[in-house]
Amino acid sequence: MATTKTDPKLSITSNKKSRSYEGLTREQLIEAYRIMYTSRRIDDREIMLKRQQKIYFQMSGAGHEGIGVAAGMALKAGYDWFYPYYRDRALCLALGAKPLDMFLQAVGAADDPSSGGRQMPSHWGYKQLNIVTQSSPTGSQILQAVGCAEAGRYFTRHPKAADVPATNNQNRPDYRQVKDVSFKGDEVTYVSLGDGTTSEGEFWEAMNAAALNKLPVIFVVQDNGYAISVPVEVQTAGGSISRLVSGFPNFHFEEVDGTDPVASYGALQRAAQYCREGHGPAFVHAHVIRPYSHSLSDDERLYRPDAERERDAARDPVSRTQMFLLREGVLDEKGINDLEKKVEEELQIAVDQALAALPPAPESVLQYVYSPDIDPASAAFDSEAVVGPDSADGKKPVAKTMADLINVTLRDEMKRDERLVIFGEDVADCSREEYLKRKLVKGKGGVFKLTFGLQNEFGTDRVFNSPLAEAAIVGRATGMATRGLKPVVEIQFFDYIWPAMMQIRDELSVIRWRSNNAFSCPVVIRVAIGGYLTGGAIYHSQCGESVFTHIPGLRVVFPSNALDAAGLLRTAIRCDDPVLFLEHKRLYRETFGRAPYPGTEYMIPFGKAKIVNPGTDLTVITYGAVVPRALQAAQKIEREHGVKVELIDLRCLNPFDWETIAASVEKTNRVLVAYEDTLSWGYGAEIAARIADQLFDKLDAPVRRVAAADTFVAYQPILEDAILPQANDLFRAMKELAEY
Repeated sequence: MATTKTDPKLSITSNKKSRSYEGLTREQLIEAYRIMYTSRRIDDREIMLKRQQKIYFQMSGAGHEGIGVAAGMALKAGYDWFYPYYRDRALCLALGAKPLDMFLQAVGAADDPSSGGRQMPSHWGYKQLNIVTQSSPTGSQILQAVGCAEAGRYFTRHPKAADVPATNNQNRPDYRQVKDVSFKGDEVTYVSLGDGTTSEGEFWEAMNAAALNKLPVIFVVQDNGYAISVPVEVQTAGGSISRLVSGFPNFHFEEVDGTDPVASYGALQRAAQYCREGHGPAFVHAHVIRPYSHSLSDDERLYRPDAERERDAARDPVSRTQMFLLREGVLDEKGINDLEKKVEEELQIAVDQALAALPPAPESVLQYVYSPDIDPASAAFDSEAVVGPDSADGKKPVAKTMADLINVTLRDEMKRDERLVIFGEDVADCSREEYLKRKLVKGKGGVFKLTFGLQNEFGTDRVFNSPLAEAAIVGRATGMATRGLKPVVEIQFFDYIWPAMMQIRDELSVIRWRSNNAFSCPVVIRVAIGGYLTGGAIYHSQCGESVFTHIPGLRVVFPSNALDAAGLLRTAIRCDDPVLFLEHKRLYRETFGRAPYPGTEYMIPFGKAKIVNPGTDLTVITYGAVVPRALQAAQKIEREHGVKVELIDLRCLNPFDWETIAASVEKTNRVLVAYEDTLSWGYGAEIAARIADQLFDKLDAPVRRVAAADTFVAYQPILEDAILPQANDLFRAMKELAEY
């Protein structure tokens, strides 16, 4: 662990004897000042435009220009990878972004290269520069940066994984055909954040993961002393994040005056060298100022006295750098004036062009919610099962459980696609590999054993355990997938998915849309879900799929049997969208729904329901573990009352098969929607509402719902049975509807 500290109270670096300036030439010093001045003046122009109501939001990078320009000059655009935050205007300019790009974002123009008018200003994203699309939640980019670095290292170790499969008419769709990969071998990943963001748990999860894996990530904390109005001593115990993180192993640490571009450049050069040489991550704590309010929606005069603001102004990086250039004889007063005049002229041209730019077309709003290149609901994903002899005597294929077929499907997809990696809590066979090599243990492979044997077969690079941190699992996977890997990650129980909700809702699902299709992250998240466990209780039995079907950009799949699980999982892996793959725990090893393995190319299109039981008198729409219960009730009512139920298994919840539903309801004129989640605000409520809205004239009876009680799942089996929908509940509802 290396540590370098520069007292932030010192003036800008000056070594008159050698005039080395940390290796920067006089030309580079001039360019640094030009970028810093440009950055500040863009802020000022945007503030004026906001007050003129010509733009709609403004977020300033003022005071952070020194550390930003230093990072841009110490690292390599289009080579290294960047996860900046909203104060990083100078960084983006130093890497090659243009002032016009930033003004186009401010006005929300169609030609805004960061988002096409979808993101507010100062939310950077420039694909050609490897600046990954940025969002607003503080700190959610940090875990993705860790995943990005992991992916770069993986491709370096497995260069053939970057190959794109040849395309021909016989090939099935494959996300790799539209997901190019680039890697350099010694690249680093930069991620920046404010001092307030270090209070977020995801920051600590990212630091831990980077340290554990010795990843080439440079964490840059730009500490201006405030998180909006909350001062650092209220955010950070002891008032110094450097002291708090100093115990992390494998890190190179720097603490520097971030208003000094020369000292900052030296710190970042040392950090980058440490990372490029493979020693581990680096942490740069840069002390900066915030001369403007947090944003134009904030007024810092309400919580910062004049004396404090004046102290900050004395450390202004733009004016201090100007004085440094004059004092060192790098530029004279005329040179400064000429440089600034030229910047002002260029900015005026850029502002005029941005104000004349066309806004995006209203009809474009649904573009890039999902992949425009690969449609997992298309017929291209519809294939027949190929079942061969599978038993010892070669006569009859062996019917296998859902758990078995998920395991085999994962294994075959890993053989086919070297980009596929699997990780999560307990998914590996054994993290202490020597135990496996010496055959001291058999291996675990997940708490439900669905990944058993995969680490043994494919190695720890491709199947590995993660720390117990759900946000880190999804965040790292998002960064990996942005770089071109196909992470298939596991959340051990649906009940514990909620720490990852920020990553799923605000990052994974929206990256393609908010970047206007510049970036994508087709992660598959496998999740064990549901009750009927006789003892699962509150925290191992919940559903809640409607929360996730409410998220645009996320595919949600929920198979009820082994064959469907295999076909839908393969579609999820090969498609180009993020997928939440829900696996009902009760169905993993049920007798119901077992099937022989359908072959290595078997897929089922998303949004294609299955008619489990044809009928003419009543439609029942359901999915998951309610399917076998509904089938039991349907068989009983036909046997006892002659009512023929058409039972529809949705299989996929987003998208869902409206055409099959509509055709069935038009035929039977009666419909029951059944689901395991709570009755109120559950997934079935949307189906029922749409039927009432669009098929009302086809109905001979009200739409009925059967679902769980509006409470939690209890531990005592008698209580669990009373809470969750049972076959008898479904039978009674079917009978009442048939008699209506």
